[in-house]
Amino acid sequence: MSMADQTASKPSFRLSMLIYDTRYRSMTIQVIALILFMLAVAWLLSNAASNLAALGKPLSFSFLSQPAGYDINQTLIEYNNQMSHGRAALVGILNTLLVAFLGCVLATILGVTIGVLRLSNNWIVSRLMTIYIETFRNVPVLLWILLTMAVLIESLPKIALFRGENPINTMSFGNSVAFTNAGTFIPKPIFLSGSTPVVVIFFLSLVGIWAFGRWAHKRQDETGVVLPTFSIKLAIFFLPSIAAFYILGQPITLEYPVMARFRFEGGFVIRNSLIALWLALSFYTAAFIAEAVRAGIQAVSHGQTEAAAALGIRPRRTMQLIVLPQALRVIIPPMISQYLNLTKNSSLAIAVGYMDITGTLGGITLNQTGREMESLVILMACYLSISITVSLFMNWYNESIKMKER
Repeated sequence: MSMADQTASKPSFRLSMLIYDTRYRSMTIQVIALILFMLAVAWLLSNAASNLAALGKPLSFSFLSQPAGYDINQTLIEYNNQMSHGRAALVGILNTLLVAFLGCVLATILGVTIGVLRLSNNWIVSRLMTIYIETFRNVPVLLWILLTMAVLIESLPKIALFRGENPINTMSFGNSVAFTNAGTFIPKPIFLSGSTPVVVIFFLSLVGIWAFGRWAHKRQDETGVVLPTFSIKLAIFFLPSIAAFYILGQPITLEYPVMARFRFEGGFVIRNSLIALWLALSFYTAAFIAEAVRAGIQAVSHGQTEAAAALGIRPRRTMQLIVLPQALRVIIPPMISQYLNLTKNSSLAIAVGYMDITGTLGGITLNQTGREMESLVILMACYLSISITVSLFMNWYNESIKMKER
């Protein structure tokens, strides 16, 4: 059959093929479903806007520029009660990100450690880790947050104990840190003239640690030679910054907390609400991460460890170089969900008085301005943006560690 005959034998496209032809039917259904969904969302938004306008509250975000009129006890940037609601919301977002970041880091360290120890041959260690996991994951996280806050308030000394003729006797770490029931007071760095090069060198050291780690891993894959990466990374982390610090005349100093008549002055305070929220979320999430780690390790064939033992590789190196890299392909997907859960669970911060985005924009700002629709829309958009960012980063990492076939 000639090319012209084949072309002539193909049926021409008809609109009915969008429904009856299996090549186009699925796409047609998806397009129709998307259009209906968008129309439903548009109707809901239009209906909400009409109802709000009828109540004399048309949609407007101008309230973000009005003075907030309330204080926030834990801030990462400058803020006072005369600043705008938008500034207060920004402080809340940064506080949420701070808890999420610290929580994910500590939960990962604890979860991996506990997950590995639960598989220990030591019966006592294994049972203790099992008790930890079952205890934490079967009690609501809100109760853990409240309990941790209560422990900090009741167990730490009152500020009154720091007063007297020699108030620094009860301070720790060379009279520089004070643990109290009102918070932990620590030294605050003061950046003087010439401190910028030191900060730049410090961040370049972090980049150098990352680059050296990649190079050492690649070299090990090619030659089998294992370098003492930990000690070298430790040297890269400290030596350049310390050398620059002294060469440039010590341009960074510390402001220590000092007990005044009624409270500490100077330094930086970490509120117990932040510490309680951070620890409770971390220990709670670590229990779930530990189970994911245990499942990932058990998914690796036992023959891998037997082969490593036959080659004379020590158990610690076997876990580090053989088992965990393969287990990560099983561990990462559920770990992403736990990171997202930790971030969303941080909205419980209002229970202990920590002012995150829910406490500022979704709490005081909403009540003061009466702009519940606008506040909730911004609040949902913030959590959605944070969650999507975490998910995209972890999915990228998950793709990068997948087994690549030749």
